Amino acid sequence: MKIKLFIDPRAQEKFLGHPLALPGLVILCALYLVMAFAEFAAPYHYDNSDRSKSYQPPSNLHFTHGGKFSIIPVVYPKSYTFNEHYERVFVEDKSKPRKIALFPKGDKVKLWGVVPIERHLFGLKDNPTDARIYLMGADAVGRDLFSRIVYGSRVSLTIGFLGVMITFFFGFLIGGAAGYFGGKLDWALMRLAECFMLVPSFFLMLALRSAFPIKISSVQVYFLIVLIMSLVGWAGFARVIRGMSLSIGQRDYVTAAKAIGAGHLRIIARHILPQTMSYAIVSMTLAVPSYILGESALSLIGLGIQDPHASWGNLLSAAMNLSQIQLHPWILLPGVFIFLTIVAFNFVGDGLRDALDPNR
Repeated sequence: MKIKLFIDPRAQEKFLGHPLALPGLVILCALYLVMAFAEFAAPYHYDNSDRSKSYQPPSNLHFTHGGKFSIIPVVYPKSYTFNEHYERVFVEDKSKPRKIALFPKGDKVKLWGVVPIERHLFGLKDNPTDARIYLMGADAVGRDLFSRIVYGSRVSLTIGFLGVMITFFFGFLIGGAAGYFGGKLDWALMRLAECFMLVPSFFLMLALRSAFPIKISSVQVYFLIVLIMSLVGWAGFARVIRGMSLSIGQRDYVTAAKAIGAGHLRIIARHILPQTMSYAIVSMTLAVPSYILGESALSLIGLGIQDPHASWGNLLSAAMNLSQIQLHPWILLPGVFIFLTIVAFNFVGDGLRDALDPNR
């Protein structure tokens, strides 16, 4: 079965022929599908805690109980004792098997913040109070890390796309105008872009964030980070678009459009910017990881999304203590998802570059 990703069959063939582009695309589709239905995919609400299960390790799935095999795995309630080093040791109570079920009733949440649901993709049958299923372990207050990673993907995966859209809007607007009109406007806009490019992006990001109050709602922080990342990233893209617009503006069809009286806006929108789309698509794909890393960095140091709301960055803040990593290594799993997403975006971007490059 052929997957039609491009209008040009040669571009489609080159993309699908890239050894890593299609696996990267599959990974991204899976991540964004789970993100879209986060409330349903997560077995618990992101703030559902049980302090008695603090840092409980990932649940063991048992396919046998009492000597009998079952295709539906079970988990056992866990309690902990202390060993001679005063470290917690979790022990399973095998007399109380709890079955895993598909679509069980659980926390009452709102899908997309609108549709009330109480059934989830998976969970424990009858939602017992003495046991939980922790696919990826629990955090410091006994919240399911898998559920928080799923909810956190809403922030980390969408913030890149929103930021890139704003960045590329300003990049097209400023770069296209500078390249087409030239002269003093070009000089002024490029000096403005260079002012943003002179400051290292991470320090500029911190400076912009510090200009706003620390204690604001997570929704406000989310849009603030999108705005900050957009202001940090537009300048380099605008300079490239400006250079391309200068070159494209000298071509015969642009001269012909001017000769027949086409307006400046029409020429830019219909004849110049469309010729930069191949570069823009690849650049957008490769730029999204930097936005994900930027949000993660801000949240990691406490300037981004705040607890109890989840993002992959603030989930990693628990891993800043080396002793916690040694005792509870599963707290590093949000970093694995960040790494996987960034690698997948780079694979897709590399495939798009090969597919859209006419010289390959």
